[in-house]
Amino acid sequence: MRRYIIFGLGAIALSLIFKDLYNPEIPQQPAAVSIKQPQQSLSTKKESSTSSPATNVSANSQAAIWSRLQQGRGYVVLMRHALAPGIGDPLDFRLGDCSTQRNLSDEGRKQAVRTGKAFKSRNIRVSRVLSSQWCRCLETAKLMNLGAVKPFPPLNSFFRNYTTQSKQTAQLRQFILNKRNSSGVVVMITHEVNITALIGDIYPQSGESVVVRANKQNKIEVVGQIKPI
Repeated sequence: MRRYIIFGLGAIALSLIFKDLYNPEIPQQPAAVSIKQPQQSLSTKKESSTSSPATNVSANSQAAIWSRLQQGRGYVVLMRHALAPGIGDPLDFRLGDCSTQRNLSDEGRKQAVRTGKAFKSRNIRVSRVLSSQWCRCLETAKLMNLGAVKPFPPLNSFFRNYTTQSKQTAQLRQFILNKRNSSGVVVMITHEVNITALIGDIYPQSGESVVVRANKQNKIEVVGQIKPI
């Protein structure tokens, strides 16, 4: 009996020794630490992705954008029409009747003229000027005085009827892709909804432009934004 008791006590002692040598809880602490670190990294990535450089353009980046346009190959300027007070259009809106539409204010007309002068003073070679058929867009394009203005239906607003959004956006995208190797800058005067549908999370102000071009992978990339002038 004494021998069994001694054997049992020895087994208990050995188990206590091995418990000190190997504690299954010890490896879990580093694992917990390693989990926290990636979470911080993901949070940082999320912050950087929401603060797009194109939406916080500095004076230097503005100069860089104009410099890119001076190269004049494959660039497309998507400009939201100049200042026109209000939202959308009146209920009695008719495409060919400017009196039924939301139109440029006096300040909007001055803004359009200033924007055109900004292109000319920097010797931007504009090959084409295309516009939505809405009066505020056509007037913006004409006051910019960068060349003959051609109405381009894919630039028309679908603010009140989104059923045409997919078709118009696809047509606009294809036009830009086809311009990749063309010389000269194309200026397009359109609406906020059209630009956002094409580009994504960018909501230009009145008179603001988004400069884009097609890359070698046949994707549209944003070069930057030109602030309202």
